Amino acid sequence: MMKTTLSVLISGVSMATAWTSQSSFATSTSASRRIATSIAANLGDSIEFAKYEGLGNDFILIDDRDKVEPSLTPEQSERLCNRNFGVGGDGVIFALKAPEEGDYDFTMRIYNSDGSEPEMCGNGIRCFAQFLKDLGADAESYNVNTLAGLIIPVMNSDGTITVDMGEPILDGPSVPTTLTPNSEHNSVLEQTHSCNGREWKISAVSMGNPHAIIFVDDLENDIDFEKDGPALESDTSAFPAKTNVEFVQVMAPDHLKMKVWERGAGPTLA
Repeated sequence: MMKTTLSVLISGVSMATAWTSQSSFATSTSASRRIATSIAANLGDSIEFAKYEGLGNDFILIDDRDKVEPSLTPEQSERLCNRNFGVGGDGVIFALKAPEEGDYDFTMRIYNSDGSEPEMCGNGIRCFAQFLKDLGADAESYNVNTLAGLIIPVMNSDGTITVDMGEPILDGPSVPTTLTPNSEHNSVLEQTHSCNGREWKISAVSMGNPHAIIFVDDLENDIDFEKDGPALESDTSAFPAKTNVEFVQVMAPDHLKMKVWERGAGPTLA
């Protein structure tokens, strides 16, 4: 248990936080911490939130189960995600009402740390599921409505949370990418593309949101992560909806090393 209090003013947004409790949820490789507290979204107003992380992706979670739209704007969410002057996080996740049509339990919406809205996040929805459980909506699984469609996180008996993200989408235009398909299933496999003054071999895939996968010989010397990552992310000539970028080095047949530049969030741990 840890407890502290702080007050700051962020661009006209007053925030008072009290870190009052922590608990954990297990994954196969990581544990997350939950911090329940409150913030003032506007001067004189406050909103409760919790803080979770999954495999190093950390999120601010807000209980909006009585609402159909998030209680914070993208701009407010961006300020809250600021790690120096806000709560800090890769994004803000909202637990919302399920739509009236369809077999859903809840709706999940996310605003990234830059205020943009992604279709889905695998680690985010695992944190979302644990958040629901901690709120008392305990279940073996949840049918969650997302911008990527139905996603079902499963609460395992060992405390881990499993999410079936579905089959990867390989069809280039569906990723979406404008890179010319050059492999089976109309896929884009190590297609040559120029960006940031360099030639890259990019493979494109969607798991409900777009990913550009780039294999390199040496992660430390072959890329300028802080420059190449954002350049590729925002290259709408190749990825019209922008893209997540994964730089991958093969260490052994069963061991890959990866650096992730996440669309809308920048460097993340997973």
